[in-house]
Amino acid sequence: MSTTSLSVIVKRICPQAADILSFELVPAGAEALPACTPGSHIDVALADGIVRQYSLCNGPGEDGGYIIAVKREPVSRGGSAAMHERVREGDVLSISLPRNHFPIDWSAQSHLLLAGGIGITPLLSMARHLQAAGAGFHLHYFARSDQHTAFRELLASPDLRSKVSLHHGLSADEVKTCMQGLLASPAPMQHLYFCGPAAFMGLAADLAQPVWPAGSVHMEYFSAPVSDAPQGSFEVHMKRSGGNCIVPEGKSIVEALAEKGIMIETSCEQGVCGTCLVNVCGGEPDHRDFYLSDQEKRDGDKILPCVSRSRSPVLILDV
Repeated sequence: MSTTSLSVIVKRICPQAADILSFELVPAGAEALPACTPGSHIDVALADGIVRQYSLCNGPGEDGGYIIAVKREPVSRGGSAAMHERVREGDVLSISLPRNHFPIDWSAQSHLLLAGGIGITPLLSMARHLQAAGAGFHLHYFARSDQHTAFRELLASPDLRSKVSLHHGLSADEVKTCMQGLLASPAPMQHLYFCGPAAFMGLAADLAQPVWPAGSVHMEYFSAPVSDAPQGSFEVHMKRSGGNCIVPEGKSIVEALAEKGIMIETSCEQGVCGTCLVNVCGGEPDHRDFYLSDQEKRDGDKILPCVSRSRSPVLILDV
């Protein structure tokens, strides 16, 4: 959770799909909430020390509060269950300032948006802002059924319905065939944005990589795929603090540094949100995150120590 927090009141909770609730959050005090941009997310602090990230769904002019949507996951790590079962209208929650690691590139001539399931949340905000700006875009939304399609009325509104295609109940092969057609031939100066479950994200990334120009593909993971990469030990040298520590198999850099009294702020602890980002001063990182761009990973001067490790015997960090 960010060190700067805001207190908000849950003004309204609305069902948006069979397993998705939206939450309207308004200021708990007299001061207005900071402005947000499409693609932004906030951290929400819940009971038992649980902190989760949720994308903002706000459209243009909706600056009186923040709107998030939460899917009730069948196997919840605690966050979605708490939001659905414990949070009630009138409750006061602590949230972070909005952060945006998934912004619209306004230099593009057109925008292709692909949403899978609850991945609609940041892309809905993007679509609403692009529509208001008169920008060219189309949103494709893949969901299990009409009942599992969040924000159906909004997507069917006169402003958006001609720019939205809904894909319901497709098999894995049908999703792949559809996405192959969508991604095969990008238009000049077109940019791609996608968000959804890990398998959906992997498919979109694999199909886009060979044909879409560098810098034109934007993605945001809600959770990281499970990794089976080796977990060998290595040494971290703390440049600013001095000293060294061994990061053993099965322990993250964040955990190893904490045992030495070096505390790094974290949030998702899955390599998704970017909260724990630190600079690398020497050695070769083994990037296992889903936050840094391919170019940033090649540069090798940053690392997300909550999940990433080291290819070299010693990694020098600016901590």
